[in-house]
Amino acid sequence: MGKRATFNLQLATFNMLGEGIIKGMAETARNFVGSYVSEDRLTTVQYPEERIPQKEAARNFPFLLFDGHDPQAGLRCVACQICEKECPPQCIYIVKSKDKKPDHIGKPQLYPAVFDIDTSVCMSCQICVEVCPFEAIKMDTEFELSTSNRFDGLLLGKEALSKSNEYYRKIHPTEAAEVDARLAEDKAKAQAKAKADAEAKAKAAAAPVAAA
Repeated sequence: MGKRATFNLQLATFNMLGEGIIKGMAETARNFVGSYVSEDRLTTVQYPEERIPQKEAARNFPFLLFDGHDPQAGLRCVACQICEKECPPQCIYIVKSKDKKPDHIGKPQLYPAVFDIDTSVCMSCQICVEVCPFEAIKMDTEFELSTSNRFDGLLLGKEALSKSNEYYRKIHPTEAAEVDARLAEDKAKAQAKAKADAEAKAKAAAAPVAAA
């Protein structure tokens, strides 16, 4: 590379860095002056006494959803273990139940006898949420999870992970509304199909009697 080319490269680098520094200083000055006239420019928050509301799209670690008021009966998870298999850091551990229990609408379902997530390993990638076919696992916004015990203290079991659908609606209202609408539509289709099947069976059973 010739001297002229080297000089041009150095000049371009200097101009680029100089422009960035000037823009940064201008933004700092704008916030400093604006903080005296506009609350929007008050970028410093006196944490933990003051807290900035979490964005709806924020995510940290996964949690398990349950319907109704009983975390055991209403847990949506049926221990299919898809999330466990797809988890890149392998931080999910599930033991499937040997029996079935009625869910919050009375339908017998398998359930996770054990469902653990090691948050010290979890990378918050959200793959578990994307692959779950039952809308049973979602991403939390809670971030104050520090503990002096970095082993058992960061290993969350089923009881600690279970949170209500009302909580989900509170932290992710838009997403939760879409999920609720989709589940309601699927439920209506299943009920319509069950009704149609029952009517078809009734007609089939009545046909020989009418023929006789």
